[in-house]
Amino acid sequence: MATLAGPMPGLGRDDRFFLTMAIAMALTIVAGFSVQVAMGRSTFAAPPLVHFHAFVFFGWVVIYVAQNVLVTRGSMALHRRLGWLAAGWASAMVVVGIYTTVTMVRFASSPFFFRPAYFLVMNSLSVIAFAGLVAAAIALRRRTEWHRRLLFCGMAILTGPALGRLLPLPLMMPYAEWGVFVGVMLFPLVGVIADLRRRGGIHPAWWWGLATIVAMQVSMTLLAYSPLGLSIYGAATRGYPGEAVAPLEFPPPPGGPLITGRDTAI
Repeated sequence: MATLAGPMPGLGRDDRFFLTMAIAMALTIVAGFSVQVAMGRSTFAAPPLVHFHAFVFFGWVVIYVAQNVLVTRGSMALHRRLGWLAAGWASAMVVVGIYTTVTMVRFASSPFFFRPAYFLVMNSLSVIAFAGLVAAAIALRRRTEWHRRLLFCGMAILTGPALGRLLPLPLMMPYAEWGVFVGVMLFPLVGVIADLRRRGGIHPAWWWGLATIVAMQVSMTLLAYSPLGLSIYGAATRGYPGEAVAPLEFPPPPGGPLITGRDTAI
């Protein structure tokens, strides 16, 4: 199997593919959260922090799709200016993502199909891995082939929460997180297949992106069940209702709407 170590004729100009996949990932995210509302599992009466989190993260989805649209139209000057906004936005996502997750476990609001300690580590490492791929893509912004593929893999990570709402995770316990992992991996694997079909080889950026996602998933498991992970959970929940929740036991299913519909202090 060949690996594309450098630019090939036409490589980096596969604008239609990347725009199509950007829209596909965006639609996946919209579908995941829309299903929650349609099935009564979520509500717009959610706490303000949940709405702010949704605004920040969906804002990235809009920026990512817009950036791909600009590339297909050849509006590179605007694409570059918007890119700096995207860099700052991604930084904000790390803070908002981790803060929201910590707040949820503090108030015992983690999903019942994830162990609380795992949920804390999972969400935190996911947003950190996303930010790492975005940072690498920005550093390699002059190398289009690398830039767009690393951003693609970062965007794929963000589909995880939506896939978790589309997949029957309660039926997949105690391996629900691995179902989400497989779903996330499908997007970059489509990119790998697309490279093989169009170019006869695989650009190395895909391997770095895939390795990041795999390392992220393995690290979640190793950290969540380790003494360090339990210490982090204990420090995050100390003095809050989540302190009384067993970090490595599945919480009971809620009697009412799921997380974003609960009337909690978050």
